[in-house]
Amino acid sequence: MRLPDTTEAPMRLPDMPLHDPFVVADEPTRTYHLYTSNDPSMSGVDGTGTMVYRSHDLRDWTRPVVVFLTAGQEGIWATEGAWAPEVHAWDGRYYLFTTLHNADRPLPVPPSNPWGVPFRTPTHMRGTITAVSDSLLGPFTVLDPARPVPPEHLMTLDGTLYVDPSGRPWMVYAHEWLQTIDGTMEAVRLAPDLSRTVGDPIHLFKASDAPWTTEQIPAGVPHQLPPYITDGPQLYRTPDGSLLMLWSTYEKNTAGRDGTISGGYVQTYAVSGSGDIQGPWQQHRPLVRDDSGHGMLFHTFDGRLMMILHRPFENARGKLYEMGLHGHELTVLRRRDDLDGGG
Repeated sequence: MRLPDTTEAPMRLPDMPLHDPFVVADEPTRTYHLYTSNDPSMSGVDGTGTMVYRSHDLRDWTRPVVVFLTAGQEGIWATEGAWAPEVHAWDGRYYLFTTLHNADRPLPVPPSNPWGVPFRTPTHMRGTITAVSDSLLGPFTVLDPARPVPPEHLMTLDGTLYVDPSGRPWMVYAHEWLQTIDGTMEAVRLAPDLSRTVGDPIHLFKASDAPWTTEQIPAGVPHQLPPYITDGPQLYRTPDGSLLMLWSTYEKNTAGRDGTISGGYVQTYAVSGSGDIQGPWQQHRPLVRDDSGHGMLFHTFDGRLMMILHRPFENARGKLYEMGLHGHELTVLRRRDDLDGGG
């Protein structure tokens, strides 16, 4: 794997291809690690995998290095995708969660759905794997190369780690609308080494539970997609004990009185006021629209709560927002265009 050239000029977020961004603020080194899918034009390394940019101030970044490649993972079930990488500290090591898929391994078409709408899109194996390393810079080794961690007959993506108040690990993931029509968020217990599941998945909520989505969609026509999509979950425990989930979806395009069009991919969130992963989950209106999403929350080294997401969906770049939290109400305080270059 190629090491960075420390003589190169620092990179800025407008110059950095960045889909599904995930930040680890490493206190011992005072370094922000920004993970995304490998882009060979940036990393100089061919292959499906994960790369990481690094910064001390969220403004100037090093050229990325590759920390994971599917090539070389003996017996791995899929070598495409590597979407939505996240790195979590757990039990003294670092664990990579990333979504792979294999179009050559089709899944059975479900016989029916609650609305009687025919399934028109073939599905294939897709799910999140876990890989482990002793370093934030990898290399990461897949724990179970034979299958994804969620049930392999489900088409899922964007698995993230959640640790409950008893210290038990879970994976929360999006169940694809390709199988469900109305996409869902689900959670499943993980074994202590994060390599496999324990028990069956539980349903958290469905995409159409967001009232600002359903109020724009004629009743009884769930096949009019893309409004019923779940994407990009990330969990955050609030000081009042509530459990907050960032997630993304699509809203129907609408025209305002001034003729402007709003809609598309949005960053929103839900809150479990009970603090339990099983909810009930209350949906909130989007935090950021403008073809933005797959965000996550992190704290800066001086204690500010930040959100990073990608915008636009195609040819994505990272956008940073300073956030406010009042009880379990999350708000955008300001866009940090001094860091992400505006636009």
